[in-house]
Amino acid sequence: ADRTHIAHAAAACAEQQVVITHGTDTMVETAAVLARTVPGKTIVLTGAMIPWAFGSSDGLFNLGSALSFVQALPTGVYVAMNGRVFAWDNVRKNRTLGVFEAIRA
Repeated sequence: ADRTHIAHAAAACAEQQVVITHGTDTMVETAAVLARTVPGKTIVLTGAMIPWAFGSSDGLFNLGSALSFVQALPTGVYVAMNGRVFAWDNVRKNRTLGVFEAIRA
């Protein structure tokens, strides 16, 4: 239900470029829903691998990167983490290493 709500909000907004902050555990699943249901926009999801409460979060860096990527990328859905951007269908969270990585090279 939450993913449907996010997709409806992204589709309904007037902006063609959208940045969504999201928890990293299910970010890829939400990106897949957005890719299937919100055509014609550039959407970048981002979040923090290190929570703000820990005092050294990567969240602000990731948000800044996402804001840059959303302005430069073509229409589609992406995940931006740690200065890298991935197509929604070519990314996974590597929990062992604590990073997002491409599924295919």
